[in-house]
Amino acid sequence: MPIASINPASGETVRIFDEASPEHIDNALNAALERARAQRTTSFAQRAEWARNTADLLDDEVGTTAAMMTQEMGKTLKSARAEVGKCAKAFRYYADNAEQMLSDDPKDIEAVGASRAYTRHQPLGVILAVMPWNFPLWQAVRFAAPALMAGNVGVLKHASNVPQTALYLADVIARGGFPEGSFQTLLIGSGAVDAIVRDKRIAAVTLTGSEPAGRAVGAAASDEVKPSVLELGGSDPFVVMPSADVQEAAKVAVTARVQNNGQSCIAAKRFIVHTDVYDEFTDAFVAGFEALTVGDPMDADTDVGPLASEQGRADLEKQVEAAVADGAEILTGGGRPDRAGWFFEPTVIAGISETSSLYREEVFGPVASLYRAGDIDDAIRIANDTDFGLGSNAWTADDAEQERFINELEAGQVFINGMTVSYPELPFGGIRRSGYGRELAQNGILEFCNIKTVWVG
Repeated sequence: MPIASINPASGETVRIFDEASPEHIDNALNAALERARAQRTTSFAQRAEWARNTADLLDDEVGTTAAMMTQEMGKTLKSARAEVGKCAKAFRYYADNAEQMLSDDPKDIEAVGASRAYTRHQPLGVILAVMPWNFPLWQAVRFAAPALMAGNVGVLKHASNVPQTALYLADVIARGGFPEGSFQTLLIGSGAVDAIVRDKRIAAVTLTGSEPAGRAVGAAASDEVKPSVLELGGSDPFVVMPSADVQEAAKVAVTARVQNNGQSCIAAKRFIVHTDVYDEFTDAFVAGFEALTVGDPMDADTDVGPLASEQGRADLEKQVEAAVADGAEILTGGGRPDRAGWFFEPTVIAGISETSSLYREEVFGPVASLYRAGDIDDAIRIANDTDFGLGSNAWTADDAEQERFINELEAGQVFINGMTVSYPELPFGGIRRSGYGRELAQNGILEFCNIKTVWVG
C-alpha cells in the first residue's frame, strides 16, 4: 500500500510520501535507544512540563490539525476537533497523575522479613507503536502520553493512509519540548514491522488494529520474549430492556453506531432488543438513521462522512450483500449514495441468520445489525455469541438486570445506560480476539514499566 494522503470525500490524492530507507530506520532506532537511556533519568516534573506544552500546542492548533485529519481519513470536522481536544486532555491527565501512579508501592515488611520492601516502577525503554487510521491522533496519543510520562520513548509506525497526522504528532511532541529521539514517526509499510519488532533496540510493542495484524505482531513479540499490548476488533452489543428509556436508548444508539462514520472498534454494532420494546425501538432507530445527513465531512451539518478507503467500502458492500442473500432484511439504506467519494448509506439490517458472515464478522462502517431477544437470558446469549470482547452496552432501569449485565457480558468494558467511550481516566481494552492488555488510566502507564521488587534487610 502506498504511503499517501488520499481524500476519501473525493478520491483525490493529496500527497505521496517516500518510504523510510533501511538506513533511516537504523538511525531512528539508534536515536531512540540513546534517548531512552537519558529519558529514564529525567524528573516527572520535567516530563510533565513537556507534556503540558504539547497539550497547549494541540489546543492552539486544533483548527488546522482537525482539517488535516478530516481531509486525510474522512471523519467529520466536528469529530476531528473533538479528537484533538481529547488528545490534549490525555497529555494533561498524565502530566498531573503519572508521578503518583508510579510512586513506590510499599509491601508488608513483617511478612517478608525486611526493613523496607516495595515495588518501584521504571521505564522499559524504546516502545514500538503500530497504530490504525480511524482515530489517527487519539489512538497514538493514548499510547504516547503515558509512555512518555513513564520515561519511555516511542517509535510510531502509523497506518499508511494517515502520514500527515503521523508526522504532525512527532513534530508537536518535539515542539512541546521532548528531546530529540523521544518520539519518532517512521513512514514504512506493514512489511517492515516484523524486523523492527524483533530488533534488540525495541523493548516492547503496542498495536491497535485488525486481528490479522495483531496476530502477526503479537507472535513476533512473543517469539522475542517482549511485552505487547493488543487492541483489536470489536463487535460490541447494545442491549435494550423494557425498563429502559427506549426513545433515549434509540437516540444514543444511532450515535453509538455511526460515530466516526461507523469506523470505530468500540462502536456499538449489534443491537439486541427485548421483544416487548423491539418495535418501538426499531421505529425510532430507523427514523434516526434516516434523519442523518451524509455529505462533505468539512460541512458543519454533516453527520456521516465517507469511509476512509475504497477497499473499506467494497468490503462493507460485500458483507451487506451476503447478509441479504442469507435472508436478512434491509430496513433502511443498503448502498452507495450517488456522489463522488467513498460514501455508504447509513444502514439498518434485521433478521440476520446466525450462519451469516455478518453475524460473526466485525462491521466497519455505518451499518447496524438488529436482533430480537425473548428475555434477558436470550439477550445475554446473543451478546456473548461472538469471538470478540471489547466493549458492551446495556440499557435497563432494573438494578438486578444491571448486575447481571455487569457480571455476565463477556467484554473488557460494560457501559450501563450509555454508549461506550474511551476516557483517559478509565482502563481501555478487551478480551478474546479483541486483544489483551490495557491502555489509559493507571493500568495503561503500568503496561510499559518494569515493576521492580525491592527488598532491604
